[in-house]
Amino acid sequence: MSTVTPTGTASTGAALSPAAALAISLENEHAAHNYHPLEVVVSHGDGAWVVDVAGRRYLDCLAAYSAVNFGHGHPALVTAAKDQLDRITLTSRAFHNDRLGPFVTALAKLAGKDMVLPMNTGAEAVESGIKIARAWGYRVKGVRPNNATIIVADGNFHGRTTTIISFSNDEQARADFGPFTPGFISVPYGDAAALEAAITEDTVAVLLEPIPGEAGIVVPPAD
Repeated sequence: MSTVTPTGTASTGAALSPAAALAISLENEHAAHNYHPLEVVVSHGDGAWVVDVAGRRYLDCLAAYSAVNFGHGHPALVTAAKDQLDRITLTSRAFHNDRLGPFVTALAKLAGKDMVLPMNTGAEAVESGIKIARAWGYRVKGVRPNNATIIVADGNFHGRTTTIISFSNDEQARADFGPFTPGFISVPYGDAAALEAAITEDTVAVLLEPIPGEAGIVVPPAD
């Protein structure tokens, strides 16, 4: 159980070490307050465990919100990253890269797709999907200019960009960020009849989470 301190951070109940207090104060002073983290200042980790600046060991059940769910410091991943950094750090897409072709070939085969578009974040992937769907609607389906619609589900969470929060019904994500992007129709999650009824000649995509996470780990009906 954690509590929230007057500074807006969450507390584990343990006394803060001087090193942790300093690190937290520097973050609070100079980093935008877009999260309210636990008062744990992690310095290193191994597998499913992390260690804070005072030497306390924690089982990491958050796993960076699934972004690092392969564990901390996996030897195969660390070796691959170091090997690549020894060769070259980054190439612009203005050039070809000797590793990109084999990577996207393997990823396309794994995903069962003809082509893939690597992205840094889920929000970027969703934004790209929206653009691709709209472009297909105008160029291939023949939707009237600026009339494309995408059907989404109530309780969704796909990211925090302005366009994505425009089709959210979570006021914590939306408050004070309007005006919002049009072109989205929301239906109750798991209601196939409502989804079908929402489809029109202007529909270019349906965007759904297999299992909505932020809405409370909602498992869809069997149909």
